[in-house]
Amino acid sequence: MSAVNDTKLNSAMFLLTGIPGQEEAHLWISIAFCFIYVFSILGNSTILFIIKTDPSLHEPMYIFLSILAFTDLGLSISTTPTILGVYLFNSREVSLDACFAQLFFIHSFAIIESSILLLMAFDRFVAISNPLRYASILTLPRIFKMGLVCVLRGVAVSSPFPFLLKRFQYCRVNVLSHSYCLHQDVMKLACSDITVNYIYGLFLMVSIMGLDSLLIFLSYVMILKTVLSVASHSECLRALNTCVSHLCAILLFYTPEISLSLIHRLGKGSSPLLQIVLGYIYLLVPPLMNPIVYSVNSKHLRGRIIRVFVK
Repeated sequence: MSAVNDTKLNSAMFLLTGIPGQEEAHLWISIAFCFIYVFSILGNSTILFIIKTDPSLHEPMYIFLSILAFTDLGLSISTTPTILGVYLFNSREVSLDACFAQLFFIHSFAIIESSILLLMAFDRFVAISNPLRYASILTLPRIFKMGLVCVLRGVAVSSPFPFLLKRFQYCRVNVLSHSYCLHQDVMKLACSDITVNYIYGLFLMVSIMGLDSLLIFLSYVMILKTVLSVASHSECLRALNTCVSHLCAILLFYTPEISLSLIHRLGKGSSPLLQIVLGYIYLLVPPLMNPIVYSVNSKHLRGRIIRVFVK
């Protein structure tokens, strides 16, 4: 077999990566990931249970929060098992099909989360700028349709990823940069022209994440304009206080996501450790922190959670 063919075999496996140079600490790192995973599942499941069982929480804001919690659950379940496999059992091998399936779910849930954060910004805008028509604008059937569109949007734009990657041959050293699969990471290992994948991924980053973040920013500009027109200082602070949790969720999600996408595409000389850390923050921190942030900032929700656990 020629040397060229020898380097372009279509391997049946990818190799996942932990933190290079920290192999001796992998067991201790895995303990931290286990806690993050358990608390993410527990926190988001609790949010879903409380909202489902308490009729007083069947309001647009909490329904959107329940969709966000469901999305965070999906993101955690799609990602953390392979991370724990790498750190606990040094199980680094993953088949091409399993890798493509994982990246499909990760990107789908990430896009759904971006869409939900946009809907939550719209929810806050309507609640503050037009409170008298809030219930008539955000009816349950309309919320259901909006949530369905978010899910279909995430699935539709992520579906091409496995097919675009499956047509490639991959070099024999198929070592990924993370302990899970991402499209922008896998495509770099192809022994083929990845221009189509690069353009499609960049297009999605700009048209989905970029557009969503821009619309969220414009929503808050309009919210701020409305709030500043309120004469009472206390009413102004009360209105802004309802946005604190959502603003925290936006920063937790978009900051590492956009940074990681830019580093993968533009930061050729960036530190591999920075990519790894940003990747973990992007996928693990929002599902962990969102239930905490919303529980702390919402007295109504916090009271229901305390009542359940006290009983």
